[in-house]
Amino acid sequence: MSVLVSNLFVVSRHTTFQLVANPTAEQARALARHEGAARFAFNQGLRLHLNARRASNRAATQTVARDDIVGAAKVPWTGFDLINAFNAWKRTEDAGRRFVVDSAGVTDLEVTGLAWRAEVSAQVFEEAVVDLGKALKAWTDSRRGKHAGRPVGHPRFKKKNHERGSFRMRNKVSRTKAGERAAIRVGQNGPRSVTLPGIGAIKVHDDTRRLRRMLTRGRARVLFATVSRRGGRWRISLNVEAADLHPAVQHPAHDSADDAAPGGWAGVDRGLHAPVVTALADGTQTLRIDTAPKALRAAQPVIRRLSKSVSRKVKGSANCRAAVRRLVRHHERVRARRHDFLHQVSNALVKTHDRLVIEDLNITGMLANHRLAAAISDAAWGELARQLRYKQAWRGGLVLTADRWFPSSKTCSACEDVKTTLTLAERVFTCENCGHTTDRDLNAAVNLATWGAKHHSQVLAPEARGQVTNARRPDGSGRRTRADETSRDDVGTLTATAA
Repeated sequence: MSVLVSNLFVVSRHTTFQLVANPTAEQARALARHEGAARFAFNQGLRLHLNARRASNRAATQTVARDDIVGAAKVPWTGFDLINAFNAWKRTEDAGRRFVVDSAGVTDLEVTGLAWRAEVSAQVFEEAVVDLGKALKAWTDSRRGKHAGRPVGHPRFKKKNHERGSFRMRNKVSRTKAGERAAIRVGQNGPRSVTLPGIGAIKVHDDTRRLRRMLTRGRARVLFATVSRRGGRWRISLNVEAADLHPAVQHPAHDSADDAAPGGWAGVDRGLHAPVVTALADGTQTLRIDTAPKALRAAQPVIRRLSKSVSRKVKGSANCRAAVRRLVRHHERVRARRHDFLHQVSNALVKTHDRLVIEDLNITGMLANHRLAAAISDAAWGELARQLRYKQAWRGGLVLTADRWFPSSKTCSACEDVKTTLTLAERVFTCENCGHTTDRDLNAAVNLATWGAKHHSQVLAPEARGQVTNARRPDGSGRRTRADETSRDDVGTLTATAA
């Protein structure tokens, strides 16, 4: 549901426009400078946090004055506290100082703080330490058993990488005499350009017509931009809060009676022999993909050759960096080929089915099988499930995840008898009870569709989500010398739940 407020749609649908940048030499240096500033802020924020924790532990074990105990106990954990801690540190003597000698030969100590902080946007520092706060929260939640999935380790210091790195900037809106002016602007200096604060207008390879039309008509607004370097290229990812899709491309609404009907659900079986098989509960096969690009397997000969080239170079030399750059670019081509295939499959599924059922696969456990680990990783089952969920939510459809222990492949779709043993080599399922014979993957897809019709009440509405916020510094919480530091008027990712 979309609500029009001040010519802007307040919705909970978020999308990302990724644009390949074509910066000039000077802009490339500015982007690298901002990337290094983000890495520096993350490492310094982590250093301040660890120092405060050590001081707090010492104060807890030693007999010191009460004032010292109170001061040492202030350990920054959240994004707010880390922003304040870093902003206070960057003006101190520890961040920078210099000796000034006057004409009389008198030497004086001048505290400069972080001298180069004016060369980059302050938002880069703040967003980096906000990411550190999220990492610390994930670590503490994992230790307390509140984090689902694999255990999360403690945040570590980031090392310099010439091939990978990123930073994030918010889209601050300032009021001028001509009206409101956004810090991140699309198409201002040409149809294929993006203007970033502190860097300027950067040309991009991709067409921005669709995004410009949405921004002009008030159907979207840019929340923040993430600039990343990967494979020797700079990419600008614009996170956009957009209006709902046109009703013509959305699925029609269903009542509870339609949800209970077995014919409305489609099961999606993901595998290695057949990447995707989709079928209805009555046994009708609606989609079958027998071949996948297998991008990693096809690229293995070139990867081996490029990897040998890297290993033969002297570490730290220019030739070594050039060889690493060639290897990274090749891996990016493999990734792009895989994601292109997954997007085609997910688009075909969400356009033709409004209710899908997928399995909760234990992909991490499957990777323990070293014979199949490479093929499973190349199939990217988790990425396909992620795309199905958010694309189906955009169209008003439903995606139900079957229980991990549901034997979809071993259950007969005709009599529901469970087969005790079924090897991976058996591509044809034959029921020992009723003699029903069918394709193994088709049988699993039919069972998933039947399971969805029986357990449809477990599905949450696509908009039944809570609010997501980014840490933003409140007004008045310390000195502010930079005009682009955070305030409550900044655009965040606060989303309004649909009524």
